[in-house]
Amino acid sequence: MTAVEVSVHDRIEEIGQATWDACACPEVADGGRPVDPFTTYRFLHALEESRSVGRGTGWQPRHLAVHVGGEVVAVAPLYAKSNSHGEYIFDWSWANAWERAGGSYYPKLQMAVPFTPVTGRRFLCKPGHEEPGQAALVQAAVQIASDNDLSSLHVTFCTEGEADAGEAMGLLRRASEQFHWEDEGYGDFEGFLAALSSRKRKTIRRERAEAQGFGGEIVALTGEALEPRHWDAMWRFYQNTGARKWGSPYLTRAFFDIAAREMNDDILLILAMRGRGRWPGP
Repeated sequence: MTAVEVSVHDRIEEIGQATWDACACPEVADGGRPVDPFTTYRFLHALEESRSVGRGTGWQPRHLAVHVGGEVVAVAPLYAKSNSHGEYIFDWSWANAWERAGGSYYPKLQMAVPFTPVTGRRFLCKPGHEEPGQAALVQAAVQIASDNDLSSLHVTFCTEGEADAGEAMGLLRRASEQFHWEDEGYGDFEGFLAALSSRKRKTIRRERAEAQGFGGEIVALTGEALEPRHWDAMWRFYQNTGARKWGSPYLTRAFFDIAAREMNDDILLILAMRGRGRWPGP
């Protein structure tokens, strides 16, 4: 039987882009686009390179790589957490109860994409290696938590299949809620409005008219159409919005520069433009 080994890495570059993406987005090898850009090497590496995660942020990388016969067949984005910031899963009540019981909730272990409440794979396995890869990742993460006196392991915003697999391996399932809009075959905006009550139709039409009357245009930009001024504007809006929401933004300015350099073809920036080069803030 081929031996299975798991290595732990405090920098994703120790695993390498080709190795990581072969597990996270194998569709790219055939010339496709990544199904989930948030688990790609360049997104997670941008977080580290920009120091949006790492020392002093509450997110310390502990990425996993599963080796079978010298080949990496699975990886996982894993972090040791000293707080619950940037997770978008609110476990403050758990932390308080843990502390009242005499324990230390932090540090804990989080298998997640930082600052991104988007459901996607967390057990990133090469095709054909899903079952052994998932088992090795879960077992390794549980062992890391135990060996390092971490209170718990959390796998957040994973797929339904991964939740089933984790539960089968002894993890507890937590149900949470998100609100998603889905196109139910409306055809166009009027078709969408027709499915609503009269009161809601009236409200939406009024709000839409107000938005359309701002005196500018809405532009959608991606790839080479994204200019430095667009990123500068987005950074200002991001800072402004974060300051209004009772907290500080998690992404550093350097992250936006790296995204502009490395990820512009994965990004769609939608901006409201008014006048020549003037951008309204949020």
